[in-house]
Amino acid sequence: MEFRRAGKSGLELSRLGLGTMTWGRDTDTHEAAEQMRSYIEAGGNFIDTAASYADGDSERVIGGLVGTFFKREDVVIATKAGVSYPQGVRTVNNSRHFLIGELEKSLTRLGTDYVDIWQIHSWDPDIALEDTLSALDFAYTSGKARYVGISNFNGWQSARAISLQEANSAKAPIATLQSEYSLLNRTIENEILECASQLGVGILAWSPLGRGVLTGKYRNSIPADSRGATPHFANFIATYLNRDSARIVEAVVAAASGLGYSPLEVALAWVRDTPGVTSAIIGARNGAQLRGALTVEEIVLPDVVRTALNDVSSGL
Repeated sequence: MEFRRAGKSGLELSRLGLGTMTWGRDTDTHEAAEQMRSYIEAGGNFIDTAASYADGDSERVIGGLVGTFFKREDVVIATKAGVSYPQGVRTVNNSRHFLIGELEKSLTRLGTDYVDIWQIHSWDPDIALEDTLSALDFAYTSGKARYVGISNFNGWQSARAISLQEANSAKAPIATLQSEYSLLNRTIENEILECASQLGVGILAWSPLGRGVLTGKYRNSIPADSRGATPHFANFIATYLNRDSARIVEAVVAAASGLGYSPLEVALAWVRDTPGVTSAIIGARNGAQLRGALTVEEIVLPDVVRTALNDVSSGL
């Protein structure tokens, strides 16, 4: 698998990352192990998780696989902190106290004394940014995080955080910026891609398949075995079950048919090869689905197809 450097940092990631949001909940340990095996055998090195995924169980599952399919030093493990779900309510807390406590818990669950990338999961309007960034400094200088990043920040928030860290060589430089990006959601093109490019930060694209909608599986109905049919993902998927999205899905399906590829491969290749994207993170329901996604490494979209998809999805 091809590797790319994250911005101006020394961090090198495979251009496809392994997402683990469902591990420990919808994806059991056996299924997770099959996915991990397939991903490592394909040459991938970037595993993405978060403290909030499955209430920490995603990290626990990953920790149990370290040493089985890979040596710790051969992979990049990225996790996030700041988001939790007490009593089922999404809560953001980016205070230094909370974040550092979450980091310690993540390290314990992962069974490691460091993470390769530690990210702030979301913007917190109630906590001073300087307080939040001081937690990144602690993680970086203590060696508990080799690199640090931010996730789901908008353009000005990202620029402010990156610039504050840049202004003092004693502070932890922000290496990565993780955002949602797909043919169904191109909002990061407004500011974030340019921000990352100008400030030397790598983009990690989550949900490059439009939360699964770009695979075409939801064209006629919601399959019973899909994430869209589960109570905890139904609203997440429903965001893209509308007329505008359907028009783009049909364009992807048509392009795939003409090229002899799957819609998944076309949609994923489009994100992966967008200038500025370091890695596209894929989260599969099972090993077979993941292996289907990994075949995208053999694909490059013709310029005419890329241009057509750009045109049909512009404005999203």
